[in-house]
Amino acid sequence: MLIGLVRHGETHWNAIKRIQGQTDIPLNENGIAQAKMLASRLQSDDVLWDYVVTSDLERAKATGAHIHEALQIPLLSVDERLRERFFGRVEGTTLEERVAKWGEDWKDLDLGAETIEDMRSRGVAILDELYIKYPNANILCVTHGSFIAHLLLELFPDLEDERIGNLSYSILERHAAGWKLLLYNCNKHLEQDTISSTT
Repeated sequence: MLIGLVRHGETHWNAIKRIQGQTDIPLNENGIAQAKMLASRLQSDDVLWDYVVTSDLERAKATGAHIHEALQIPLLSVDERLRERFFGRVEGTTLEERVAKWGEDWKDLDLGAETIEDMRSRGVAILDELYIKYPNANILCVTHGSFIAHLLLELFPDLEDERIGNLSYSILERHAAGWKLLLYNCNKHLEQDTISSTT
């Protein structure tokens, strides 16, 4: 079994570095173009994907729809467990706004965010469930940056922590003993895309 982890395309909030979390922000024009770039890459990829599943947030669903259309593979029901981390009171803020409101140490404060442990737990749970239901299938999961970063760190603790860019693409392979990382945070399909984005 292979699992492809795809971060959604860019949104307006990504472009201005405003934390989204579970706030439901749609793709912007650049995000739509990015989704089409990855879809085009996947059409000529060596891996044959059987299904697409996305989080229930619009930016992930729209990205998954472009992939589904290009590859002509079934869309599974959306899964809330693929949602981005809930960031509590910091959702909708920029770094400057957070520092102005809560100070430089805002990350150390309890501002109502979902714990990293809880987010990682739901990520592992959905991977395990997909493996049980579809042990011989290859499934693309369209999800979110912080979610992907922490899920991969949970599975591979020695992995170098990298920022997961919009439309980044990673591949996991399931073995009896667990997961193997075949591709990590690849964005070669966006080489002509000059806009940088944040989680």
